[in-house]
Amino acid sequence: MELNSISLAVFTRLAGVIFEKAKDLVEKHARDSGLFVVESVPENSGEVRDYQEIDLELYADNKPQGNQAGRASVRLGYNKQVTVKRVAKDIGITYEMRRFNKYPDVVRRLTNLAQMPVNRLELDLQHRIGFGLVTTYVDKNGATVENDVGDDLALFSTVHTLTGSATTYRNRLAGNPILSKGALEGIERLVAEETLNNFAEKLSVPFDILWTTDDPNTVNTALEYLNSVAAPDFANSGVSNVYKAKYKHVKLPLVATTAAGLTDATKRRFWGIASSMISDAHLAEWEAPHLKAPSDLNAGEEFSTDKFQLSALWETIREKSLKFRETLIETILSETQKWGRATTIIGNLKAFA
Repeated sequence: MELNSISLAVFTRLAGVIFEKAKDLVEKHARDSGLFVVESVPENSGEVRDYQEIDLELYADNKPQGNQAGRASVRLGYNKQVTVKRVAKDIGITYEMRRFNKYPDVVRRLTNLAQMPVNRLELDLQHRIGFGLVTTYVDKNGATVENDVGDDLALFSTVHTLTGSATTYRNRLAGNPILSKGALEGIERLVAEETLNNFAEKLSVPFDILWTTDDPNTVNTALEYLNSVAAPDFANSGVSNVYKAKYKHVKLPLVATTAAGLTDATKRRFWGIASSMISDAHLAEWEAPHLKAPSDLNAGEEFSTDKFQLSALWETIREKSLKFRETLIETILSETQKWGRATTIIGNLKAFA
């Protein structure tokens, strides 16, 4: 297709196709992992979303003959609010690119553009885990991000609290060990003993995700445990591997980065397990990544800021004080030679009356 011969409408349709294909090429490690509950927010529903924990007690009580059944207790847990944030980038397709049919350059720019918002979403989601030891951090654009959970503690803590009990629980393994058979069994024991509802009742929920960074040693260790037929730490090939297919391995390469997306070696051995069934990590999506393309008529919208441009105008004629618009137009028409601006003034009146 010759870029120097197609119309603007055809060009924008072509750009949209390239954009969507390029967007789908980005691997959404965190978004599609099961770690986050993804929700599409309808338009015109506000810029804030509230998420509330609600727990029902687990067990029924004895009911003696003729007695009334007891009312089940409901306990409100913690809540968090999320507020919308928009991210954007733009590019320019120069006149020379179009005029001299530089199709590869155009495709390259559109491909890179399509991947930018998806990459930023991945960076933000994975930083929720990468900065999970602190309650706030400053993102790559200098904005402060609240990274605490409902009890105002960091995501990973040894003293998480409950709303219906003085009991505390931990979701951080003591000693911060690297991934190994012993460490994996240790975190499984932690999950078995300290997965509680807000009544402090023990929950039995399958944890089905093993997540790691992209550190080769950690990734290979995870794959050995999950894919080996025999137990990987036994020489006897007849000993079965109890971890085979027990977890889905999720690799999160941006966990071990700084707020700007640069490598942070201090986080390269981060790992953990999670349950996709009881995840309280929510991603509310107000506006999916999409392409904004030029058009023949922009209806007064400023392209780079998405702002509508409005103005209030008032035009007067010197030495004339006329009460009605119709009288003003008639006066101008009768004095065309004297007032050489008659056409312009009438045009303004028509446009902004």
